[in-house]
Amino acid sequence: MEADKTILQMKYARIVKMFAEQNGASLEDALGWFYDSYVYKMVSEGIADMHCRSDGYIVELLNEEWNKTTQQ
Repeated sequence: MEADKTILQMKYARIVKMFAEQNGASLEDALGWFYDSYVYKMVSEGIADMHCRSDGYIVELLNEEWNKTTQQ
């Protein structure tokens, strides 16, 4: 299933803002990290209907991915 591009962009903005707030990062840093993440790839390509998941759930996945990459 494919989501409307405008709706996806609004969802990305909410996710990036929440991710930045939770991690004490700037919006610019959070945005850069989000667009380089595997989670973004899944959401943008509609894998497992990730775009239908809540913003909070997606941010949790981003935090998990971020923690894994920063611990290596």
